[in-house]
Amino acid sequence: MSGARHVESFLEMLAAERGAARNTLAAYEADLNDFTGFAVRRGVPVHAAGADVLRDWVAGLAAAGYAARTQARRLSAIRQFHRFLAREGIRPDDPTELLDSPRLPASLPKALSEAEVERLIEAAAALPGKRGPVAAAAVELLYCSGLRASELVSLPAGALRPEEGLVAIRGKGGKERLVPVSARARTLALAARAEAAERAGPKAARWLFPSRAAAGHLTRQSLGLLLKEAALAAGLDPARVSPHVLRHSFASHLLARGADLRSLQVLLGHADIATTQIYTKVLEARLKALVEAHHPLAG
Repeated sequence: MSGARHVESFLEMLAAERGAARNTLAAYEADLNDFTGFAVRRGVPVHAAGADVLRDWVAGLAAAGYAARTQARRLSAIRQFHRFLAREGIRPDDPTELLDSPRLPASLPKALSEAEVERLIEAAAALPGKRGPVAAAAVELLYCSGLRASELVSLPAGALRPEEGLVAIRGKGGKERLVPVSARARTLALAARAEAAERAGPKAARWLFPSRAAAGHLTRQSLGLLLKEAALAAGLDPARVSPHVLRHSFASHLLARGADLRSLQVLLGHADIATTQIYTKVLEARLKALVEAHHPLAG
């Protein structure tokens, strides 16, 4: 079997067994094609490359100026590919076990304050035309439930039930989790859908946020633009407002008010608690600032 066929089999496994999204598969394919070309130039097929070839490839990423986070993402794709090869018996070992991951800089989520979120919701609701109800509902759901942009726009029409305070979300890898939805968010979302469904057409009937887009629902790009417009109306820097920022705000505010990391992990749909632990850095920074500002000996 050729190296290209091994890559194809790996991508098929990701799609079938892990439910990888189209964008994820495209990113993995690009990373693997890059490594395949590098290995071929070194005179070895991709499925037979040793640790020395892998180290040189990683070193080349750094020399090319790729950020540590990008290097780590691309190395992750190569690691998973080689684990697949070893599991399938295509090669007897996994040379990526000998590689060190690039050291990543600490990254703190950029959350809005609670007051800023309230201003954003009010400004979103006041947007002219039909955009106001959709924008207000989107901000409420992103903030009160910690949804990803892709999870929000793909919510089915029947997701919000009047008698239910929780909604089942299908997240990354097809994994399901339950998230809370406030009564206000539910009311706004259902009202927005009632208005949008009339002009979106029958194809969009299955979605909570219907539109005339090819998919039949609001796109992530349109959602992002809608939030930028609401941010401007609220007097906030549009660069600070996005679906991801509202998800960070949801997590940061819950933690600051006493939520535990395990509960936060479940609500966010993180597979690894280590991903959730980054929010403790936000809390630590906030507590440090509080002490420095108010403790009598801080000066």
